[in-house]
Amino acid sequence: MQFTWDDLQFFLAVARSGQLSSAARNLRTSHATVSRRIDRLEFSLKVKLFERNPRGYVLTPIGHRFVETAEKVEQEAARLQEELSGGDLVQRGVVRMSAPEGFSNFFFAPRLAELSHCHPSITLELVTIQQIMSLSRKEADLAVVLDPPKAGPYHFEHLTFYQLQIYASKDYLARNGAPQTPDDLLSHAFIGYIQDMIFAPGLDYLGDIHPKIRPGFQSSSIFSQLTATRNGLGLCVLPLFIAHQYPELRPVLPNTVLKRDYWIVCHRDMLQVPRIRSVMDFLRNSVKDNAHRFITDAP
Repeated sequence: MQFTWDDLQFFLAVARSGQLSSAARNLRTSHATVSRRIDRLEFSLKVKLFERNPRGYVLTPIGHRFVETAEKVEQEAARLQEELSGGDLVQRGVVRMSAPEGFSNFFFAPRLAELSHCHPSITLELVTIQQIMSLSRKEADLAVVLDPPKAGPYHFEHLTFYQLQIYASKDYLARNGAPQTPDDLLSHAFIGYIQDMIFAPGLDYLGDIHPKIRPGFQSSSIFSQLTATRNGLGLCVLPLFIAHQYPELRPVLPNTVLKRDYWIVCHRDMLQVPRIRSVMDFLRNSVKDNAHRFITDAP
């Protein structure tokens, strides 16, 4: 059995992306080279690490176990590099981060240039699809979530509280008037999430506002909800850090304020990987420096 650290890097790249083309792009090599290195590794180990299918490469059960071993080698190699460089290790590699659409598009994405400036050798993959990516299956290296995991081999920490209020456009309020009590909300059009597609309990807002609200327009996308609200379709519960970017929006029942949380989560095995730590540190510092965007009573 003979294989090198380079072989493990190729293996991990394919395991994390599930695609030869994505792994090749991340490793800055060719599709054919990645395929050849994976075949060679499987031949050397005399085991099948991946099932090949039209959708890509899927880890076999032994492949999943081998990921854990390969990542431990990766972490030890990173620590050794850091020690040899006197702690001045250049952070390199791909970090796949999963985060809610609102946080990603309206807070984090505008700060990606700063992240790139601080860590030019880190390539970020930002996943905002409406589902929870599996950290245990390595679908993501790092996640920002609304609810921390209840069990499993995860490290998680509180990132920030954030507040939400009911908003409407100035044009909508001019046409329909502003509700003065919670019961007045029932005579207004509402915008919200599709109930059976809410992927995290923290997104179920309307029941906290009034149990009888039934939205006339529903979307799984916060961007679509925001667009509909800005165009005067109705009232909508929006995070402050989103709504404050649009001066045409006005808070309704300003004393009705909801509070939710964002958490950072990663697999415990990934916590000491330098590039993961760097992105986590950047996240923490960015949120701390902009605390006033998330809550009105921030210091």
